[in-house]
Amino acid sequence: MEVYQHFRKEEHPFIDQVLSWKDQVERSFQPKLSDFLTPREQTIFQSIIGNNSDMKLSFFGGKESAERKRAILAPYYEEIAEDDFQISLLEATYPIKFISIEHRDVLGAFLSLGMKRKKLGDLVVYDGTIQLLVDQEIESYVKVNLTEVKKANVLFEQQPFSHLIESQEKWEQKLVTASSLRLDAVLKEIYQLSRQNAAAAIQKGLVKVNYQSIENTSFLVEKDDLISFRGKGRSKIDEVHGLSKKDKWKMTVGILK
Repeated sequence: MEVYQHFRKEEHPFIDQVLSWKDQVERSFQPKLSDFLTPREQTIFQSIIGNNSDMKLSFFGGKESAERKRAILAPYYEEIAEDDFQISLLEATYPIKFISIEHRDVLGAFLSLGMKRKKLGDLVVYDGTIQLLVDQEIESYVKVNLTEVKKANVLFEQQPFSHLIESQEKWEQKLVTASSLRLDAVLKEIYQLSRQNAAAAIQKGLVKVNYQSIENTSFLVEKDDLISFRGKGRSKIDEVHGLSKKDKWKMTVGILK
């Protein structure tokens, strides 16, 4: 099918899922609600549905600036409200004077309950407060079972979206040019490394793209890819502008400070 030509092989299962949802909505005339999607998955979803006048595609993750969002695909005449996305905001506090908790500690505690990552949206840890955006289906289970994070006792309670803490992450945009869209070439420019060191880091499993470990140096990056480089931080491909007159790829990237 022609649609697959525009995406990576490892993205084909998600494309199959989106096509199945599209078919389901067309046949049943009922909205379809997805789990939380990464930015890249959101881009793929939007690309496949495109300007289909018979359907409406909406995203929501608790707030406009959310990274992970749920999607609703519905017939064009359906009215979609925030409640339809079935997202709950859970909040807990911990004694910041006695313990230091990071994003990864909370995520690890959540996953240790046997929960799937796709049931959890954005996660914020700031100034003694933890906030989770979760699928309403697991809200009660999380409140009952997620009672400890890094030896700190926590009690999660539901809060309205108006209590959401804005992410303290600061992204610095930068225009870079790379010899190709290969992962090693892009890492070289973003993190100011030699091509050899960038390739070695990838082969050692230190680099993830869209939360998946990538050990292939020739992996091609695309718009909306999130890159995690252990020891170096996170970056994202905001836009790929095309080739320069010198045949170099121009792109705008965000670098987490």
